[in-house]
Amino acid sequence: MIGFLRLAMIPVFLIIALSSRDGRSTPAAVIFAVVGWADYLDGFTARLTGQFSRLGALLDPVIDRMLVVAGMIVVWDFDLLPRLALAIVIARELLMLVLSEMSLRRGVDIKINWLGRIGVAPTMGSPFFAMVGVHWLALILLYVGMTLALSSTAVYVQHGARELRKLSSSA
Repeated sequence: MIGFLRLAMIPVFLIIALSSRDGRSTPAAVIFAVVGWADYLDGFTARLTGQFSRLGALLDPVIDRMLVVAGMIVVWDFDLLPRLALAIVIARELLMLVLSEMSLRRGVDIKINWLGRIGVAPTMGSPFFAMVGVHWLALILLYVGMTLALSSTAVYVQHGARELRKLSSSA
């Protein structure tokens, strides 16, 4: 349920943020933060109640990627952060969606790695701090998050290639 609420709030965030005069909308920033932090609430609630589902496990990273892309679109539109770095982050998120879908079709289960897990907070924090006007922190988080995200992507690709080789050799 929390995942579906998070998903439903992303278009609301985009409408409010893109309707603002300069991309610095308090309501949009609050919604962005709530959707981002609700990820932790979702995981905590699942562990506490023992309610895990395959759909939830698949949906959660998709929602995270959609939120990151939505935040990056807003800061891109209002030129709040360097567009080259934003393009790299957006391209990485879209690549990970495609690779995840391809992996699932081939029966490769992608496990979240620590670089990726750690990289989520700065990557999501960057557009938030840009929207609230703390530019220096938004820049630092953008580059830290981008570095961690790209590093985790390399690990995911290596793991996926290794798993595909195992599957093809056993077939």
